[in-house]
Amino acid sequence: MKIVRIAITVLFALAATLAFADSAAQKAFDKLKSMEGTWVGQTPSGEPMEVTYHTVSEGSAIMSETSHEGMVTMYTLDGDRLLMTHYCGSGNQPRMTASLSPDGKTMTFNFVDATNLSRPEAGHMNHAVFTFADADHYSEQWTWAADGKNEIHSFSLQRKK
Repeated sequence: MKIVRIAITVLFALAATLAFADSAAQKAFDKLKSMEGTWVGQTPSGEPMEVTYHTVSEGSAIMSETSHEGMVTMYTLDGDRLLMTHYCGSGNQPRMTASLSPDGKTMTFNFVDATNLSRPEAGHMNHAVFTFADADHYSEQWTWAADGKNEIHSFSLQRKK
């Protein structure tokens, strides 16, 4: 009987620990939440741009608005994954899942699927990497895929003071 009580106690302790431990998706979502506000930088062609992050829907989603081409990206938790939906200026909406590096400095988004994509080879964003230098500086690398070719667009941004 004593062994059963010890086993039950250990199981409850383990369950409580797992319940309070943040999932990798939650850690990535919290990282994006910490970016609330406006970030400034330049497009690859040298034009000024702003990216603004807002926590919306009672904290269940994060909306990123880009001044360049008026794009919007939504980030939401979907079970044990962080899901990005990018509302692209090209008229399609690629969805990607995120993974955060163990040190929290790199968040990589990999293509899952897309809505309103006329054919798989049609132009769409299919990969993104966010690299966090510190709390006030980060960069984005977006990969545009079209007709079997990839083109990378890079942006360096800093928090607007």
